[in-house]
Amino acid sequence: MQVRVKWMDGMAFVGETGTGHALVMDGAPEFGGRNLGARPMEMLLLGLGGCTAFDVIAILKKARQPVLDCEVTVDATRSEKVPKVFTEIRVHFRVYGNGLAEKQVARAVELSSTRYCSASIMLGASAKISHDFEVIEGLAPRNGAARETGK
Repeated sequence: MQVRVKWMDGMAFVGETGTGHALVMDGAPEFGGRNLGARPMEMLLLGLGGCTAFDVIAILKKARQPVLDCEVTVDATRSEKVPKVFTEIRVHFRVYGNGLAEKQVARAVELSSTRYCSASIMLGASAKISHDFEVIEGLAPRNGAARETGK
């Protein structure tokens, strides 16, 4: 796996992935940025959220659970001293479906956090990470449409 990061100007950078995707990262104005993109440390949290959500959905599909949607919120606290590493990370899942088994969702979250999610396990080496979830009957209110469940 390889990525490339190229400086644009100020504190803005373009990241290019080995799979051909690009994104902009920028710093806060007080550090010379122009707020053109996500902060690099936000990207780490996005990666963690995406990695663990990928696992949870895959595990629930494999268990033939009627999952319709999944949202992951990741909150983090950073050290006050340089390097400002994450010291605590809270991962909260909202899993939507009709008739989801709470036990299956708990198992999916547990397997992701302890066995499959590389980002969670890697960041967990330096930060305290907690995972929790809620199972919500029906669809997520924001989209109003079911996702393809692969059945």
